[in-house]
Amino acid sequence: MVKKRTGTPWKPAGEYSKELGGLTVNLLVRDMGKATAFARAVLQATVVYEDPDFAALEACGAKWCLHADHTYSNHPLSGSLAETEIRGTGAELRVLGLDPDAAEARARAAGYHVLAGSLDKPHGMRECYILDPDGYLWVPSVTP
Repeated sequence: MVKKRTGTPWKPAGEYSKELGGLTVNLLVRDMGKATAFARAVLQATVVYEDPDFAALEACGAKWCLHADHTYSNHPLSGSLAETEIRGTGAELRVLGLDPDAAEARARAAGYHVLAGSLDKPHGMRECYILDPDGYLWVPSVTP
């Protein structure tokens, strides 16, 4: 594993892992700064910690992690990372409780790709579909 961080991390990885529960999402990103900028601007996420290798984020009661591609040099996915422009195809990262109309407006204002604008769906939710800089599909959703 290649690390670009200098100095001591915010807390030991094992300590942070104990704080997580349920379904935990780790996303691999090309550029940590671009990924956290999207999370802040569009998802209104709190970036709890960020360095060039790793970031811990929280929004709407959910916690997730970002890992820079270079940290996965010995990971089974490392060979396929360079081959794809859009990541996570087929997965929707839903942020329940995040106003889709407001998220869509923030995404458009910041120049992010809105795949589908906010609509009321037959399953009872209002949602929109936004691609982040790595191509992950985020779906801010509320129950009207």
